[in-house]
Amino acid sequence: MLSEVPDTVLADGLKQIQREVDSAFDAFLPVPADSRARLVEAMRYGAIGGGKRVRPLLVVATAELFGVDRDVAVRAGCALEAIHVYSLIHDDLPCMDDDDLRHGKLTLHKKFDEATAVLAGDSLHDLAFEILSDVETSGDPFTRAELILTLAKASGMNGMAGGQMMDMMADDADYDLHAITRLQQLKTGALLAASVEVGAILGKVAPEGRAHLRAYARDIGLAFQIADDLLDHDGDEAKAGKALRKDDEQGKQTFVTLMGPEGAREQAKALSEQAVGHLASYGEDAALLRALARYIVERDR
Repeated sequence: MLSEVPDTVLADGLKQIQREVDSAFDAFLPVPADSRARLVEAMRYGAIGGGKRVRPLLVVATAELFGVDRDVAVRAGCALEAIHVYSLIHDDLPCMDDDDLRHGKLTLHKKFDEATAVLAGDSLHDLAFEILSDVETSGDPFTRAELILTLAKASGMNGMAGGQMMDMMADDADYDLHAITRLQQLKTGALLAASVEVGAILGKVAPEGRAHLRAYARDIGLAFQIADDLLDHDGDEAKAGKALRKDDEQGKQTFVTLMGPEGAREQAKALSEQAVGHLASYGEDAALLRALARYIVERDR
C-alpha cells in the first residue's frame, strides 16, 4: 500500500522549484549595458517571480525517478517554462485575449508596450531552445536533439500553437466534446506532456519504456484544463490574479458548458486518479508526481 505524500512535501516542492527557476532565469537573463536592456528587462518581468512552475516541477519530479542530476533537470525545466511564459505574453496581447492582468500584476504589454512584448515572447521562445541545445543540459548530442524535437513538436502547429488556433476559431465553430478535448490536448496538454517526456529523455528512458508516463501526462493535461475551465466559471479573480468568466462572455464551448460544473468536476477528479494509477510501477519514488496530479484539480488559481 502506497503512503500518501504529506501536503508539506508538495508545498515545499513548489516553493523550491519556484526559487530554483527564478534563480536560473536571473542567471540566463543578465541585463546588457546597451539598448537591448529594455528587451531583457521585459523578459525578466515575464519570467521571474510569477507562476506556479508546474511544468518545471514535472520535469524535475520525472527526471529524479531515473537519478538525473537536479540542476540539469531544472535547466531543462526552465526551457519548458520559457515556452509557457512566451505563450502567456502573446496570449495577453490585444490581438489575442487582450488581458490587463497576469499573476496579479500588469501584463507585459501593459507594463512595457506591445512591440516589446512581442519581442520578449519571441526571445523567450528562442531561449528555450538555446537552453536545450547547450552541453550543460546534456553532453550527449542525441539527447539534446531529442529534447529539442520534443519541445518543438509540443509548442508548434501540432501542439500548443495549433491548439491556440483552434481556440481562436471557436467563436465561429460549434465544437463538441471530442473537438474540445482535442483542442485542449494541444493547447494545454502538449506542453505538460512534454514536461514529463523531457524528464524521461534526460533519464535515458527508451521511447517504448515511457508508456505509463505518457498516459499519466495525457490524463493530467486534460484534468488541468478542466480545472482551468472550472476556475474560469466559478473561481475567485483575486486568487486567480487575472480576469475570469471570459469564456462565458465570449460564448465559447468548454468542458463546463458541455458537461456542466459537477460533471466537469467529477471528470477532472477521475482523470487525476487515473493518472495516479499509471504510476503504480514506480512505487514511493513517484509520490511527488502523484501529489501533483491531485493538486492540479484541487488548486484554486
